[in-house]
Amino acid sequence: MKAEPSVNRNFGEDVRFLAEHLDPVALEQEDGAARILVAPAFQGRVMTSTAAGETGTSFGWMNYDLIRSGAKQPHIHVFGGEDRFWLGPEGGQYAIFFEPGTPFDFDHWQTPEAIDTAAYAIESRSTDFVTFRHEARVRNWSGFSFDIGIHRKLDLLDRERIAQQLNIQLPADLPVVGYQSENRLTNTGPNDWVSQSGLLSIWILGMFKPSDATTILLPIRPGAESDLGPRVNAAYFGPVPPERLVVDEELLYYLGDGKERGKIGVSPARARPICGSYDPVLNTLTVVQFTLPEDVQDKPYINSMWQMQKEPFRGDVVNAYNDGPPTPGAAPLGPFYELESSSPALALACGESATHIHRTYHFQGTPEQLNPIAQAVFGVGIEAITAVFSPKA
Repeated sequence: MKAEPSVNRNFGEDVRFLAEHLDPVALEQEDGAARILVAPAFQGRVMTSTAAGETGTSFGWMNYDLIRSGAKQPHIHVFGGEDRFWLGPEGGQYAIFFEPGTPFDFDHWQTPEAIDTAAYAIESRSTDFVTFRHEARVRNWSGFSFDIGIHRKLDLLDRERIAQQLNIQLPADLPVVGYQSENRLTNTGPNDWVSQSGLLSIWILGMFKPSDATTILLPIRPGAESDLGPRVNAAYFGPVPPERLVVDEELLYYLGDGKERGKIGVSPARARPICGSYDPVLNTLTVVQFTLPEDVQDKPYINSMWQMQKEPFRGDVVNAYNDGPPTPGAAPLGPFYELESSSPALALACGESATHIHRTYHFQGTPEQLNPIAQAVFGVGIEAITAVFSPKA
């Protein structure tokens, strides 16, 4: 059954829907325009946000049919949400999505409860922030068990802080919402985490509503492939067709229309601490900003490919996923598109913690209003972004 399209609902309608099925937490700024909606029952994830109050656009993709049904599903519960807490790796000999010794195929793939269906306890809250905590154990394909403590703090950012974080000028009349998730992972077990038995990473993913004209933007470091390696990893679900992926010297353009399943990634040698998208249908520029260590090129990153790996710690820092039918004739999971960021692989001693920060911003306005922000953040204007996948005369 095809999922109910979430693009048709505004923020107030999403609030009322979730209130019928969950006990969501709403955060808002003093003027009531910028708001986010959080689900403690779904790992404290940000389900959606708006820049214009009750009747404003609701930016996050949500799976109404699944939430309404309350049904248990195999493999994963695709509830949706703009900022959800996950852990890597997904595949390989240190995967936590496969039981020890099982094949790396869809039949044996299972999302751990701690990042799929577990409810996170509220620790503290105010009008513009909420914190969560959770404890769990996860086991990897090689049989090592991780005892973990998870702490999440969600902050709704004011306009001054948004402008400061992105180093931009923010017009007073431009609708914007921005929020930050601060994600801390602690080794609560009796053993240090070492590479020989596998490591975990903090992995934050956001699901957004697609349109036929949505363009995903991933800035990359320029330079020769002989020095920095490939500009993009497009091998996750098979090669991405050239009409869906354009690779420039400093920017990747990826079509986020939710019509063909694919995924791309950027390595530590190429990654920049920013990604985003532009949707001319919703008149929205989305920017995602995340923690990137200064010595990122020297850090190990989780490899989540579904195979035995020669280099399990040479994975990607930032990813983008476009939904679509997983097999010919099948329905898509959403459809939606995703923007994702990861921490380095975490070799934590007993009692040690690590933190990964992921920020999401939505700016809504005319191309003329959004153009200076796009230029400042991505180095390219709205007209050039729109032209990449526009039909050629």
